[in-house]
Amino acid sequence: MTTSSSLPLAVVTGGGTGLGLATGIELRARGYRVLALGLDTEPELEGSGIDFRRLDITDAAAVQAVAAQEPQVAVLVNAAGVILREGREFTIDGFRQVVDINLNGTQLACLAFHEALARQRGAVVNFASMWSYFGSAFNPGYTASKGAVVALTRSLAVAFAPQHIRVNAIAPGWIRTRMAAPVMADPQRSAAVLQRLPAGEMGEPSDIAKAAAFLVSTDARYITGVTLPVDGGYSIA
Repeated sequence: MTTSSSLPLAVVTGGGTGLGLATGIELRARGYRVLALGLDTEPELEGSGIDFRRLDITDAAAVQAVAAQEPQVAVLVNAAGVILREGREFTIDGFRQVVDINLNGTQLACLAFHEALARQRGAVVNFASMWSYFGSAFNPGYTASKGAVVALTRSLAVAFAPQHIRVNAIAPGWIRTRMAAPVMADPQRSAAVLQRLPAGEMGEPSDIAKAAAFLVSTDARYITGVTLPVDGGYSIA
């Protein structure tokens, strides 16, 4: 009989909402014990079998305390992220807040769980974005942080390779989440997005979750340091 404690552990930052939650649910269905870390939750978390712990991903002491309790981690997914609206990323404090969560939080988790991942020859999936590659007139902090996540992923893939840890990233496009809702509620902006999408429709959170599950699986054993666009062709249109 398999107990939950004997299952391989997947840690998902930002795992209580959006794409992090969808990824946690997918990994849970594939036989992982999932520990979600974050500050917010959505109703889908209820009954999912995911262990949620409230945690600020920028709090180094708190992250390291959790890592000390989990000596073996098979998968780390860094989905914690924030975007600020109404020009707040053009302020000093707003820009720093976004970079601290999206970039520094990702780095902090990778360092804190490094030894635990090494014991399992584990895999990391960071969350980049289509805005890693395009300029945003509205969100310079988000764009800068997600561009840096791509570079961080490459660097950690090289640095962690001797411990047999693979590090990859996903660059989601327009996915039906709370983060994309304000744009989709604007008829002019949503029309422009949909017109550019070769797929003809927005993606679902499960599309991202399945891509993440592939990248941490043995099917991707020879893939490291890549950023996989999951965007319905938006980036090539």
